[in-house]
Amino acid sequence: MSNIKEKALEYHAAGFNCAQSVLAACKEYTGLDDSAALAISAGFGGGLRSGEICGAISGAVMALGLVCPFNEADNAEAKVKIAELAKNCVSACNDEYNYIRCLDLKRSGANCSEIIGRMAEIAENMIIKAKEN
Repeated sequence: MSNIKEKALEYHAAGFNCAQSVLAACKEYTGLDDSAALAISAGFGGGLRSGEICGAISGAVMALGLVCPFNEADNAEAKVKIAELAKNCVSACNDEYNYIRCLDLKRSGANCSEIIGRMAEIAENMIIKAKEN
């Protein structure tokens, strides 16, 4: 297993938002280059810039979607798989931090860097497991 957590924290320390940091850190699994990963996820930081769902969760779900794509309308199995992965990803954050909204997480005193690192780890673990199945 690679060190996705540290990669995500490096992106964040360089000035990228939480969604960018998680998605770009997962590039070895998604096949995206830095430019594409950072561009696609740029608007998702700060809970879509509105304080809603945490950008680190969004970045993790984007990575999962690239690894387990639902891109053929008649592929019911793929649709169910990504829905379950997304649900589990969101639940993992809620289970650990009691919130999934950016504003709620910040108000609770949660540390953004900690959440970014943790969601990067969760995404990687979920990706590895999904690829095994």
